[in-house]
Amino acid sequence: VQLVESGGGLVQTGGSLRLSCAASGFTFSRSDMSWYRQAPGKERELVAGITSTGGRTNIADSVKGRFTISRDNARNTVYLQMNSLKPEDTAVYYCNALLNLGWSGVYDYWGQGTQVTVSS
Repeated sequence: VQLVESGGGLVQTGGSLRLSCAASGFTFSRSDMSWYRQAPGKERELVAGITSTGGRTNIADSVKGRFTISRDNARNTVYLQMNSLKPEDTAVYYCNALLNLGWSGVYDYWGQGTQVTVSS
């Protein structure tokens, strides 16, 4: 199982980045996907989530109106479009997959994270 994030980097306030998370080794199309972030000295927090079909999304209030989550099940990839970035968005961003197979179990996978730094 692999979740490989990419697209992080250094950007100025007001700029944009698009994070990608490429999945392999599990049934991506049946998995709910999420992006989390963790800033230094803070707990990991949920940024955005999307259901397996892409029919529903959930965006944290702190980024609502600026961030968008989407997925491409044909490419086994989930995206996080981040616009109007602020210094407080600086964090390591993690991709998460939640695969619920009912009686067969629930599987929770994490990527290694990608650094996003927003300069003021």
